[in-house]
Amino acid sequence: MEGKRVLAQFKSEEGALAGPPFDLPVDTNRDSLHILCNSLLENEEDMPYEFYVHDVEVEGTVSDTLDKLGGKVTSERLLEIVYRPQALFRVRAVSRCTSSMPGHTEAVISVQFSPNGRHLASGSGDTTVRFWDVTTETPLYTCSAHKHWILFISWSPDGMKLASGCKKGQVCVWDPDNGKQIGRTMTGHRQWITCLSWQPLHSDPSCRHLASASKDSTIRLWDVVLGNTLLILSGHSQCVTGIKWGGEGLLYSSSQDRTIKVWRADGVLCRSLEGHGHWVNTMCLNTDYVLRTGAFEPSQSLTATISSYTKEEIGRLAQERYLKVKGDQPERLVSGSDDFTLFLWQPSVSKKHLARMTGHQQLINDVKFSPDSRFIASASFDKSVKLWDGKTGKFLASLRGHVGPVYQISWSADSRLICSGSSDSTLKVWNVKTKKLLMDLPGHSDEVFSVDWSPDGERVASGGRDRVLKIWRR
Repeated sequence: MEGKRVLAQFKSEEGALAGPPFDLPVDTNRDSLHILCNSLLENEEDMPYEFYVHDVEVEGTVSDTLDKLGGKVTSERLLEIVYRPQALFRVRAVSRCTSSMPGHTEAVISVQFSPNGRHLASGSGDTTVRFWDVTTETPLYTCSAHKHWILFISWSPDGMKLASGCKKGQVCVWDPDNGKQIGRTMTGHRQWITCLSWQPLHSDPSCRHLASASKDSTIRLWDVVLGNTLLILSGHSQCVTGIKWGGEGLLYSSSQDRTIKVWRADGVLCRSLEGHGHWVNTMCLNTDYVLRTGAFEPSQSLTATISSYTKEEIGRLAQERYLKVKGDQPERLVSGSDDFTLFLWQPSVSKKHLARMTGHQQLINDVKFSPDSRFIASASFDKSVKLWDGKTGKFLASLRGHVGPVYQISWSADSRLICSGSSDSTLKVWNVKTKKLLMDLPGHSDEVFSVDWSPDGERVASGGRDRVLKIWRR
């Protein structure tokens, strides 16, 4: 195809055209496309992009890409080149365990970094919550108020509070700066807590409101300052397995009654999403990462100066980040079930699913959208992690390497890597672009129950049945 030219047009993922059609030599490479695209978009700073023709990435020249398409695109037609902005910073794969931190006397069930990645907390079967110093990788505080296994922990999006829920149905809130309990223990659930979710920072800059889901089939909304129940949402007929407080002001709850329910924050049930043939185990929103990190932008120095902002300014920053990620489309939600399938929904506007995703051969344990919302990763008892398109639900790849059920997955902040934890006692890091195993991380002596990649991309924390918390770094 040397010397040939085509009429080309740059287009965003949303379909917006960038400049007029232009004459393009087919031996143009990706670097030249990058310069051309930045020029047409009139970017003040040079932005990194990926380019696609009919979902095939341009890795060499345009001619090479057309050859891969095998005649699907002819040089006589207008060639549409879709550009995708890349993350401005790169996360390097973790490759070694830098600390094994003992302290818990029972299994570590839940591990989570704070929104800025500077604090780390863990919840265990020994009824304690522990805070850890991620710089020195040593224990900070041990928090005791629960009387039973701690099943779930969740950081507030401003990073100033940590909520924990236990098998006795109690919810506690902790201050990470001193390890002390904030307010009183919140009681009301008759059975154990399955999930906790804070109201998004842009809706509640004070981080005062928390939702809890329970085995008793109810959801409770709490005022964590007063320790009071504000609302009880009763509509599910079996255990509520998950709760998400979305950025559009709606709450989404999944249940063993095979439904997902959509609630307004005032307790009104909007719609019920049906389709799964068995328990709904897990769900996530395409905005989860930005809701989790609130006003914190991992690639900027904002994390160091956030304390100087007012609550209103923090709320406004969080709103800007949220709208940028969400775009002009409604929030998307993906659900995973014991029926081996996933469903993709737009729950704020319709109770009809966008896609039914099949391929797993056993129950789905965890599902996560990538931070940029382009991909979905699902973990299953069939020992695999599967990758899907975040907009269409189209199957992309199976990541195989674990020899036991995969319990949990976590994305790197730049959406290029996935870390998975399994009952085979290992963690594995996967490269999304090559769809291959990048790092095998043995070290735990028993099942790995929880894994979390810090929002700043610096480290991974894991915990499991061996009662040890491990920190992994590059």
